[in-house]
Amino acid sequence: QVQLVQSGGGLVQPGGSLRLSCVASGSIRSINDMGWYRQAPGKQRELVAGITSGGSTNYADSVRGRFTISRDNAKKTVYLQMNSLKPEDTAVYYCNAGIVVWTTPWFSKDYWGQGTQVTVSS
Repeated sequence: QVQLVQSGGGLVQPGGSLRLSCVASGSIRSINDMGWYRQAPGKQRELVAGITSGGSTNYADSVRGRFTISRDNAKKTVYLQMNSLKPEDTAVYYCNAGIVVWTTPWFSKDYWGQGTQVTVSS
């Protein structure tokens, strides 16, 4: 069984920083795109940042310049460095990955982390 396990998050003051990590484990053939999503109370889930297997990145306009997504393919890990945090960044953050398990034919499907709360408040 493939699992994505998140760590990081918590309570931070405005202007502070947090780093989220997400580690994939299990019977994994390959990992394609990875990303971070967030969902605030009463709001729809939104894509925060994405990264391809080759390292190309994209960001939501609301976080561009403040957040940085990266990945370590050897460790099967994706990170989200969050700087200059604002109260509006408060949400549950989820990692996501397109993963191919050891089956034929190849098929990539989405897996999700368990989510972690990020609260930005003074």
